[in-house]
Amino acid sequence: MKIKWFSFVRITGLVLVLIYHFFKNVFPGGFIGVDVFFTFSGFLITALMIDEFSKKQSFDLVGFYRRRLYRIVPPLVLSILVVMPFTFLIGKDFITMLGKQIIAALGFVTNLFEIALGGSYENKFIPHLFVHTWSLAVEVHFYIIWALVAFAIAFLAKRQAPDKPQNQAIIFRTGLCAAAAVFGLIGFLSMFIRALGMKEYSGIYFSSIAHSFPFFIGAIAATFSGVKNIPKKFSKVVKSWSMTKALAVLGGGFVLLFILSILLKFDSKFTYLFGLLIASLIAVAMILAARILHEKTPDFDEPKAVSFLADTSYGVYLFHWPLYIIFTHRFGNVFGVILTLLFSYGLAVFSYYILEPLIAGKKVTVFANEISWEIIKLPSLITVGVLCLMMGIQMIRAPKISSLEKDLWTASLYQDADNLQLTRSMVDNLGTTEFNIPKGVSVIGDSVTLGTRAYLSEHLPDSWVDAEGNRTLDIACEVMAEQQEKGTLRENVVICVGTNCLDGYEEHVQAIIETLGVGHRLIFMTPYDGSADATYNSTKLVAFERELPKQYKFVTIADWNQLAPAHPEIFEGTDGTHFGGVAAGDELYAQCIADALVEAEKTPVKNSN
Repeated sequence: MKIKWFSFVRITGLVLVLIYHFFKNVFPGGFIGVDVFFTFSGFLITALMIDEFSKKQSFDLVGFYRRRLYRIVPPLVLSILVVMPFTFLIGKDFITMLGKQIIAALGFVTNLFEIALGGSYENKFIPHLFVHTWSLAVEVHFYIIWALVAFAIAFLAKRQAPDKPQNQAIIFRTGLCAAAAVFGLIGFLSMFIRALGMKEYSGIYFSSIAHSFPFFIGAIAATFSGVKNIPKKFSKVVKSWSMTKALAVLGGGFVLLFILSILLKFDSKFTYLFGLLIASLIAVAMILAARILHEKTPDFDEPKAVSFLADTSYGVYLFHWPLYIIFTHRFGNVFGVILTLLFSYGLAVFSYYILEPLIAGKKVTVFANEISWEIIKLPSLITVGVLCLMMGIQMIRAPKISSLEKDLWTASLYQDADNLQLTRSMVDNLGTTEFNIPKGVSVIGDSVTLGTRAYLSEHLPDSWVDAEGNRTLDIACEVMAEQQEKGTLRENVVICVGTNCLDGYEEHVQAIIETLGVGHRLIFMTPYDGSADATYNSTKLVAFERELPKQYKFVTIADWNQLAPAHPEIFEGTDGTHFGGVAAGDELYAQCIADALVEAEKTPVKNSN
């Protein structure tokens, strides 16, 4: 039995995920679309379990797993294989650990794989092509556990009320509700308690336990409403609601989720304490409203376009992420998004309307021609063979660690070794200014600076470079203050931070200016992110920093944001922001700082706090 209007819930989940991936700076909380999917999945699976038990007085565990396997695996395998030819369009860094990624995806353990790597869901460098299958892994883990629980409850229900099907159904429904409440509470408390002591939340976001509670919220709702078998209490609710009210709740839920997608942030503690829970509860309200609306519209059919978007939502989710990574790297965000949508929907249509029915043993009609597996068996096997060959080649070519990560790791080791040797006496050998400040240059940077640290240290006279991946402006201020307290901060201070730009960047820049002691000059290097547009904080920071010299005579700008895009060759094969290991990039970056230092020498030092 298909419930009309459920499609709107599935479409909502997909839209939220897509706008998050495509326009993350505008919709930083769009990841809640996954929680909408989780909640709906928990509801639908549980409702179908109840319907099956009510009809047969049993729950077919093997049959359940078989149906899930047929629905999940073919599109997943297809999404992996068809992406392989496109991977030849991008550099090797984009296929780092490709073999392990594929094994993790097919083994439904991508979430555990990413946790083990210490990976962040919002990777600042080059994201894994199949990182998005983490949600599929969590969903499969839910299916495995929840089906076993349902099987056990079905067994107990039959023993408790033999030869009384109606009582068995009540026990089964009640048992599922109680079990879902317990599991859901465990999951939510796991996320809530762990989030209290965290600053990086990917571990609990990827967790099959902590992030399981949306499934069980949906499952609880299913025990109260159902699909075919509707309890009397819910029937009364259906009668008491008008069609207008159901529409209002369904539409209002979409609006609220859309607002949450703008307000929530992945790195915010509130998201994990309350945000995901709120999103799941809103999703439940939409599901129940859609269920009621189905009963209120017996003479209305769901628009075919809506059904189409819902039917292909799973396929689009699987295909869009790797294609988006590839296309945006080659063609930019706008054209990349267009290509991603075209290819994703084309492949999703093929998967849902042709491939999956054929695998299930059904015949398919395409342009008035009937197609069976026997007809396309040979060309299909040849195509799969070619794609598997491509996959094998790319798995062999794939590096174990990206060149960027390798460069940053190596630079970090050299920096640690240099730090062990740095003392105040060594700094004093440089000579001091009239303010008793060491002469020379202190560079405080992020991962971009870290990648070129060795070159900077060698080619910037009397310089000391302190750089670290994922460094933000507030942390840069702390590093500067610490060096200042130790007496190792040099006369000219260069702040090369801003690619990882958080909200409140104006206050963070102001804090750096105010923390800087008398006798120093300050040089801000504007950040450059090849994927950033006007909505990015890093872009806004550039405009803000360029105005600072008008207010502060001791501030100079090293305009990397203006210089870098004029030399796209240094970013060839990279993520568009880092260029570690590219000699021309090292030279250009160092020259940008050197030119700014020449200009800074023409300005006075800070003479008062």
